[in-house]
Amino acid sequence: MAEAAGKVCTGFSKPYVAKYSNSGTTVTYSDGQILARGVSVDIAPESSDNNIFYADNQSAESAGGRFTGGTLTLTVDGLFAAAERLIMGLPAAEQQTGLTAYNDDQVVPNCGVGFVARYMSGGVTTYTPVILSKVAFNVVGLSAATQEEEIDWQTQELTANIMRADDAKHGWRYVGGDLETEAAAEAIIKTFLGIQ
Repeated sequence: MAEAAGKVCTGFSKPYVAKYSNSGTTVTYSDGQILARGVSVDIAPESSDNNIFYADNQSAESAGGRFTGGTLTLTVDGLFAAAERLIMGLPAAEQQTGLTAYNDDQVVPNCGVGFVARYMSGGVTTYTPVILSKVAFNVVGLSAATQEEEIDWQTQELTANIMRADDAKHGWRYVGGDLETEAAAEAIIKTFLGIQ
């Protein structure tokens, strides 16, 4: 009998974002849109310590640690202006100059984030939607270098704090099944984030 093949991650694409809000335990999303083109993603959850009960001079029972937060690191090709305004809570660009101000009017909102992870198992490629229900992005930086003889492709790294949502069970991450197409996984993300 042959062993089952493992499931290896081979790609990351289609990062979406939407503004998060809640009324009691009812969570909704608005203003959803594509964030940029995805380069890489890293989800680093944090949890409380295991709670161990000792009896007869040994550990007798154990309750695993609970999710307490975490950090999302998204590397993208570069934010679209509308997406940057959304995740940074920026005011509209000034009409005379066209400049967008990072100032006292900035209110960083909570957001939902979704993306597609591509996997391969036994030579078969599948696509999985992954959604973080509530995050708050940190202020984005800027890193740029002059072009030399060849183009140095420069990316933009975004970080966000991952939180538990305000729904009844405080969901924080949702992972879909193995789908045959990227479009099918993308459709699930768009539905979850209320994107038409």
